[in-house]
Amino acid sequence: MPFQTINPITGEALPGNFSDASREEVSQACDLAAVAAPILRRKSGAEIAVLLESIAENLMDAREAILERVQGETGYPDGRAQGEFGRMVGGFSAFAAVARDASWVEATIDHAEPDRTPLPKPDLRKMLIPIGPIGIFGASNFPLALSAGGSDVTSALAAGCPVVLKGHPSHAGTCALISEAIQDGLAETGFPEGTYQMVQGQSNAVGEAVVQHPSVAAIGFTGSLKGGRALFNLGALREVPIPVYAEMGSVNPQFVLPELLDQDSEKFAEGLFGSITQGNGQFCTCPGILFVPSNCAVMLAKLAELVDGSTGQPILNEATAAGFESGISHLLSLDGVEMLGRGSLEGAAIGATATVLKVSLADFLSQRELISEEVFGPSAVVVVCPDAASYEEVAAGFCGQLGASIHGTTDELAQHADLIFQLERFTGRVLVNAFPTGLEVCHSLVHGGPYPATTQSHFTSVGQGGITRWARAVSYQGLPNALLPPALQESNPLGIARRIDGAITL
Repeated sequence: MPFQTINPITGEALPGNFSDASREEVSQACDLAAVAAPILRRKSGAEIAVLLESIAENLMDAREAILERVQGETGYPDGRAQGEFGRMVGGFSAFAAVARDASWVEATIDHAEPDRTPLPKPDLRKMLIPIGPIGIFGASNFPLALSAGGSDVTSALAAGCPVVLKGHPSHAGTCALISEAIQDGLAETGFPEGTYQMVQGQSNAVGEAVVQHPSVAAIGFTGSLKGGRALFNLGALREVPIPVYAEMGSVNPQFVLPELLDQDSEKFAEGLFGSITQGNGQFCTCPGILFVPSNCAVMLAKLAELVDGSTGQPILNEATAAGFESGISHLLSLDGVEMLGRGSLEGAAIGATATVLKVSLADFLSQRELISEEVFGPSAVVVVCPDAASYEEVAAGFCGQLGASIHGTTDELAQHADLIFQLERFTGRVLVNAFPTGLEVCHSLVHGGPYPATTQSHFTSVGQGGITRWARAVSYQGLPNALLPPALQESNPLGIARRIDGAITL
């Protein structure tokens, strides 16, 4: 079915016609990736690094065209678009460094002890190896950083895995431009064309065909709980099940202690408002629910003032806008939930307005499942509590989240160490005196969490640590040194960090 992308500011169709890939076209892309997989597996980290750096250069060459298209398809302002473009290009450079270093393979050596009694000990060596073609779904809310050239793509390529990318239909033109830059990089560095393939489409059938293709070894997805769970089920029902690494969002609860509000309620309100409206709320890290003590009146008044005076921004597509309005209406239909503030919508044909709701702790507890559902967009629910003593009980009832914050003075934080312990139970990232929007992309980042935030809580979907999703461990017992992969050879020709006889050694 042919389709065009829509400018959410004007509501007009953009140039360029796209169509749903057929099952045969998806199969062809996956077959090419299967042909490329053994070739990539034999590539050195240095060779892969050259590929990633070449792609980064090509993306920089196409910068103006990509920025123009992505702003047309999303309505993102200059700062947001340029910042995300920098994050995309920086991701290729960062994973080039990871590939070149090669320590990510977790090389482990246990030397033989032939004279050990009562049984001799064999020589055992272990490392991570790439698992094969990866199906990746472009995210709706990050058309650069989490889509055709995003972190799933860069980490999979760095691991030596070919990629079959399912472009997001809301920014199909952007995906096409990025794909061209990547294909140019493949040609320049002599990598097979199956290293990166892209299929487009609005129909769920296109994505289903990717998941079901027998050559695909794993799936990367960022999006809704409904979409992620559907893909997870498809992966599990295959004749040969595969892992589906789905990041599915969360409400990222915030717990505010009273002394902090006494110090500067208005400053806190300004920070909260900025986090709720950053990217017009189209972040999976948006603080969707906030627990505040009874001394919150000044903070709530300032927050309501900021929200009421705000102008809504473009949102990705009509379905997202409709889902946002439906979610707000549903919350307002619940007992005790009332409007604290709402902005206006100007200058966008498809948009969403900042919205903050308020409810008492008692009404929250009686309806917590319904109130705790994510509403994707610039919104939050403020739960007014009698005091902070209730926070641990509230935190104990949360299921998996991507992030959670505690806000307080130094003395208060020391008094609420048990609350921090509770946050560790259900979230992938614990923050102190910071809102969860904005990720520092680095080795120590965990952008993940227990279900339903993700389908695999052991991994991160953003940051250099995400590379291990696309690998599996293999042990080699008694192999002659010359037949071992370079990472496990005795002389350590790669010069990487390794664990040898139990100790980390360079």
